[in-house]
Formats: sequence, C-alpha cells, structure tokens
Amino acid sequence: MRFLLQPLLAGAACAVSLLPAAAARPMTVEDLLAMRRVSDPQVSPDGRWIAYVISVVDMGENRTNSDVWIVAADGTGEPRPLTASPKHDRHPRWSPDGRHILFESNRGGDFQLYTLALAGGEARPVTRVATGATQGVWSPDGRHVAFVSAVHPRFSGKPFAESDAANRAEDKRREESMVKAKVIDQLLYRHWDSWVDGKRQHLFVVRMKDGVADGDPRDMTPGDHDAVPTSSTFSAGDEFAFSPDGKELVHTATPVPTREEAWSTNHDLWAVELASGKRTRLTSNPAADGLPRWSPDGRYLAYRAQARAGFEADRWRLMLLERATGKARSLTEALDSSVEGMAWAPDGGSLVIEAEDKGTKRLWRVGLDDAMPTPLTPGGSAGEATVASGRLVYSASALSRPPDVLSMPWAGGEPVNVSRANEARLKELALRDPESVWFEGAGGTKVQMWVLKPPGFDAARRHPLVFWVHGGPQGAFMDSWSTRWNAQAWAARGWVIALPNPRGSTGFGQKFTDEISHDWGGKVFEDLMAGLAWLERQPWIDTGRMAAAGASYGGYMMNWFQGHTDKFRTLVTHCGVYEFATMYGTTEELWFDEWEHGIPWQDADFDTWSPHRHAARFKTPNLVIHNELDFRVPIHQGLSLFTTLQRKGVPSRLLYFPDEGHWVLKPQNSALWHQTIFEWLDGYLR
Repeated sequence: MRFLLQPLLAGAACAVSLLPAAAARPMTVEDLLAMRRVSDPQVSPDGRWIAYVISVVDMGENRTNSDVWIVAADGTGEPRPLTASPKHDRHPRWSPDGRHILFESNRGGDFQLYTLALAGGEARPVTRVATGATQGVWSPDGRHVAFVSAVHPRFSGKPFAESDAANRAEDKRREESMVKAKVIDQLLYRHWDSWVDGKRQHLFVVRMKDGVADGDPRDMTPGDHDAVPTSSTFSAGDEFAFSPDGKELVHTATPVPTREEAWSTNHDLWAVELASGKRTRLTSNPAADGLPRWSPDGRYLAYRAQARAGFEADRWRLMLLERATGKARSLTEALDSSVEGMAWAPDGGSLVIEAEDKGTKRLWRVGLDDAMPTPLTPGGSAGEATVASGRLVYSASALSRPPDVLSMPWAGGEPVNVSRANEARLKELALRDPESVWFEGAGGTKVQMWVLKPPGFDAARRHPLVFWVHGGPQGAFMDSWSTRWNAQAWAARGWVIALPNPRGSTGFGQKFTDEISHDWGGKVFEDLMAGLAWLERQPWIDTGRMAAAGASYGGYMMNWFQGHTDKFRTLVTHCGVYEFATMYGTTEELWFDEWEHGIPWQDADFDTWSPHRHAARFKTPNLVIHNELDFRVPIHQGLSLFTTLQRKGVPSRLLYFPDEGHWVLKPQNSALWHQTIFEWLDGYLR
C-alpha cells in the first residue's frame, strides 16, 4: 500500500551532469510543467527501432496528452511521433514480426486497443469492449493478444457478445439512475481514488490476423475474482505473459478467498490453457508472487516473490520456476534489495532486473547460478528495461535531469540518449547535481541524505533550508526526476533542499527497511533529527530559517514533528496520517496498517505512535493539504489536523482539492499546489 512521495518517472543509468551555463536561469514551475515526460520504451524484435511514450501537459484542458513516438535504436536520426490524437495513446507493444505496434488509447472515449502498421496508414481498432481494454500484450507467435478489462463478474461466464451487452447495459443503468447509493458486501470496495463498484479485472484473449482482431475476445478468467493485482504495490509492469509456444497464459492472481483481499498479500501465479481454459496454480507461497516472465525456450518461468505474508515491503526476490518439475529457487539471495522490473536476455542465459542501491536505482545482470548480480548502470535511476537482438533499452533520469530513453549494445558499450526530449529547455536552466552525504543515525547506524543547493549557491552565505521526508514509509528519495515533488523547482526558490533516507527507506538492505514497522516515531525520528543536526552544523545553513515538508508518511512525520520538535519555523503536511484508529477504519488496504501498527481491538499499543495523542504540544505554523478522493489516507485525516490547529490558535491554512486523490495530478491544480506552498514558505523563510 505504500504511501508514496516518490518520483513518478524513475530511470537513469547515466546521469548526465548539467552544469549551469552563463545564461542559465533557475527553473520555474512553468518549466516543470512544460517538460516532456518520457516513459515505457520498447525495442523492436530486430533491435533497430524503439517505440516509447511522450506525455505533455495541456494547461487549457487541465490534463496531459500522451503519444507514441519512434526513434532508431542506435541514436541516428530524429525521434518522430507515430500517433497524434488529442487524448492518451500509450503502452506500445511490438508484434513479434515487427510489422505492427499495439497500443491503448482513449481517442474514442474509453480505453481500447489499436494497432498501427509500421509501413504506414491509420490506426485500426482491435477491441470495442463495453468495459474498455488496456495493457495489450502479443503472444510470441503473433496469433493472439491478451488484455485487461474490468467487468461485472456475474456476466463473465456467458458468451462474449452476451456478456458484453450485459456489461454495457449495467453501466448505462448505473450512469442514468437518479439513485447513486452503493450496496457493499465486502472490503476493497474502493481503491486509491476510484470506487470498484463490484467490478473485477479479468484477462481476455483475442485472435489476431494481419494486425486486426479475428473474432470476439474470450474471458480467460471468469468468476468473482481479479486476474491481475488491483494494488500497484504488487505490480511491476504487465502482470501476465504468454508461454513461448503461445498455448498458455500465466498471470498474477489476487488473494483468495476474495473477502480477505483487503488484509491478505497472498498473490499467486496461475496458468490458463488457451484452448481449454483449464487453470493451474503454479505457486503456493503464502506471501506475494508476481510478474511472470518466460525464458525464450519455455523451460523456465522467472518471477518475483516475497517471503513474509502480510508485509508489502518485504524484499522481492527473483525466482526461477522450472515449468516441467515445478521446482523454484531464488536467484538474488546475494542482493539485499528488492527486484522490480525484469527482462530476459535473448539467449535465455541471464536476466536484466532493476533494483535500488543506496539512493539510486540500477539495472543489474543476473545469471542463473545465484551469483551476485552485476550492475549494468552507475548512479541516477534506471528502469523499464527491454532487450532484443543485442540491444538493451531503458529509461533514465536523475535529480538533475528528466527521463530520456537510453540505448546500448547488450554486449557492452556506452549508452546513447536517443529521445533527447527536453534538450533545448535544459540548456536554459541552472540545474545542480545533488550531493550525497552520510551521517550517524539512531544507534550509530549510517544514514544517507541527498542535499541539493540552489542555483547561485554561495558557501559564504547562510541559506534557508527545506527538509523533506519521503512517503512509503518503505520508499526512498532517489537520484531521479519527479513531476510532482521536484527538488530542482524548490531549490530554485533559493532554498537548500535536504532529502534524507532514514529508517524504513528501501535500497539500504532489508533490515534497514524493517526497522520502521511498529516504530513510526522512534528510530526514524532520531535518524531525521541527526540529519537535521548535520545540516545545522554547516556554515551555509541559516538555522533560524528552516522548514519541513512531506506527503503521506512524510505528512505523518510533519504531524509527529508538531508534537516533538520546535526546530522548524513552519511545516507543510500533504495527505498525512494524523489519527491511527480512524485511518484503519477508512483506508482500503488493511494489510499495511495491520503489519505496521496491529489491529485496534487486539493490540493495546496500536496508536502509540499516533500524532493526535500529542496535540497539546502543537504550536508550529502549518500548511495542510488534503484531497477528497484520497482513499489511501482519507480526507478526515487532514480535516482533523486542521481543526486541531485552528482550535489551538496555531497559524494554519488548508488547501483542499475536491477532484484529486493521493496525489495532485491535474496541471492547473499542480500549479496552484506549488503556488500555495511557495507563498506559505516564503512567508516564513524570507
């Protein structure tokens, strides 16, 4: 369930230092919103081309627009758009023969699948499913496409034409009804920012011929259950894959019985035969399994797995399942970090994985012998790797550089930036590289922190400090770009920005991550205060002008700061946890609260670390931000905090978004979010 204040766009292997030119200027929020956002690179089967997605902000429409682009994999030639609809075109996937690109688009209203022939011509629809279609994936023989659609499960056993008509009629009835009441029988009835409304995520398969559908889709996972994870915590990409012979589809199924989905993390891998529909359970680990990926020869199924049931932030290991025998073994016992994405090398002798490493995210090469993985990329953040025909392609970013697509020979060599999406704008801006510092935290444990100094920094002067705390809490501040909490945009105000990675942070070993559970205001608070003390000792920090800010768990820590330190002149709390008991009763993913704090009626110390218990000591001016559609940290948390501050006479302000969830994503809302925060901080840091 992670409370994220992490960057949306991770990736960077080759962090390019951007030294300020003579005419360079500080970055503005307008610059941040104008940046092209690069994601989801996919190398063609012959290794010659890369398809990827560029999203741009449309301020007038208050949304983003995404298109599929293409560029030569060796970096020659200029990138060019393949699609140009005014809506979202995304998730490009090459057909096995390289002749077509499959993608999803809402150009016609809801999301459906389309194909585009590389030889030219208009995009052609593949699906017209009443409940939409997303995440299209080709079978290796090109004869089928699998996709996800959220359907009313009671119709799922009927023939497609009948079930599709019933789904359409039910959605229309609900939309047109004057009664908007909901009847709910079990938990996980809403998620992140949307109501589930009894629907289930099912996997469909449709036959393909010459780039278009050949017949109706088939629901391969009928019934009242989800075929793919409903929580992004348990998803690291397309959570299903065809076997190399195209006869079988393996997917990550959500926990059963379904009534336990809100407090169980037991995701398992299941196989479905395309011809018969027969389903076979492949894993029985009581914790989470997921992200199945077949070896090219079909002998092995790689996937990732956790060992501890109920703990969403347990280490994800790379597992190898021999399909013939059903025996599984770990390939990453030597790597004390969680495996995220993965891709097989073309020869099937190794895999590429992405995993965090002390404030960075690297790509690693993993053999089949459980030796220590070999890093393929240096600092920054790298991810979304694909490999084909001797070419490794991935996305790359850093705190000083937004994401781009990088390409390099699989055999080794220097990566080439092939997308170059923001080169002209970046040349105008004074973006500094961060500094990585280490200090002693609780118990003498070493703790890492990023420090970003403002443009025009003068070591002979004392500068205001803004001290960030990340979300998760099992997350980390990475050397990567963010389109939301962007350190460069904040530093451009003339502030030093500190990004510490205290207890609970990922990428510093599982023990370090574990040491925040049932201790939310303990060792982690000591770590943060030790990091602040390190900063206070620097002659270029003005200790009389310090502020702190955070979102989600970071917002929780702002509320904990309220009752436990007077170091800061002001605090900014975005969607922060304030009161544990009501949080437990209204959030959607209970496994998180139960692992981190316990169960209210069973554990006497359940709310030991709840900030509301210390409200009598609240006195620091506080900007509170909370959003109506935040079902992860529901709105009453922010409202209760604001009421407390107002009742006590503490200077405070509430910024409320009725149309946002846990994050602020709409461009005009984002502009107001930045404006409000910056004006508030300016009032205390001048």
